[in-house]
Amino acid sequence: MLAFLIKRTANAIFVMLAVAFLAFVIFRFFGDPVEMMVNEQATQSDRAELRERLGLNDGFITQYVRFVVNAAQMDFGISYRNQQDVTVLIKDRFPATFELVLVATVISLVVGIPLGVVTAVHRNSALANVLQTGSIVGISLPSFVVGIMLILLFSVTLGWLPAFGRGETVDIGWWSTGLLTPSGRQALILPSISLSIFQITMVMRLVRAEMLETLRTDYVKFARARGVPRGRVHWRHALRNCLMPVITLTGMQIGNLIAFALVTETVFQWPGMGMLFIQAVTFVDIPVMAAYLMLVSLIFVVLNTVVDITYAWVDPRLRDDTARAGGAHG
Repeated sequence: MLAFLIKRTANAIFVMLAVAFLAFVIFRFFGDPVEMMVNEQATQSDRAELRERLGLNDGFITQYVRFVVNAAQMDFGISYRNQQDVTVLIKDRFPATFELVLVATVISLVVGIPLGVVTAVHRNSALANVLQTGSIVGISLPSFVVGIMLILLFSVTLGWLPAFGRGETVDIGWWSTGLLTPSGRQALILPSISLSIFQITMVMRLVRAEMLETLRTDYVKFARARGVPRGRVHWRHALRNCLMPVITLTGMQIGNLIAFALVTETVFQWPGMGMLFIQAVTFVDIPVMAAYLMLVSLIFVVLNTVVDITYAWVDPRLRDDTARAGGAHG
């Protein structure tokens, strides 16, 4: 197990170094930081002094090592557009994105798991066919289309929910949340539903496939033969054995939701990291773009590493296979 942990950790570090190199290349060669940070009245001497202070006169390797060390300390420099510390900007925006992703994940599980069980248990019913067709539509529709449709229906036509913004928030230390205020909870509904639609369909389809396999197992047939109520068999015994793949998928999809929440945040003007990244692209704010790339990649790497380690802990055959593969290459 120790060798497996070391190998997975080394892989994670290698991936982050590769991402750091890509972020550094973007940071180093796209635009001139000095020209973006100084005003028009700055003299050539001022520009040379700023270039020296930023370390832009050092060699490529030196700059890359400095970038990696600073990134490991969550130091990404100063935003060109806002003239503020990038880490502070991300810290201010991250709670909004995390809250949106958290609510979307909960919605996807609360809705997707029961729908998956229903479509598996009553797989030949009209309801199951309707849900299956709806899942195809849910996978096919882009999130920005879903968001616009939700705004048109619930905000413009019915006037029930706000179309943009985060509502009133409450600060708990450095963390801000809208879950504790009525307007904050209302503002969360539409963007979280829009972000969760694709995830709901994936969870539903996965649970359905796992349930169909589980319902054919001997222990389920034996439970039915003993007269155990069908609802208890389906929702307690069978469903419990279907949840491991769902948990794995959910953990890995959290990274995707954080990465691709920028579309939903743009549609609903949600003040999260996605909006910050879109603004950074618009104004060519390279430090913010590099920080966003590093942070999202770190989330992906950590989640995938945790999933791999959890699988190896649950199923020792995985780490044994890895050890044998390493021995064969050796």
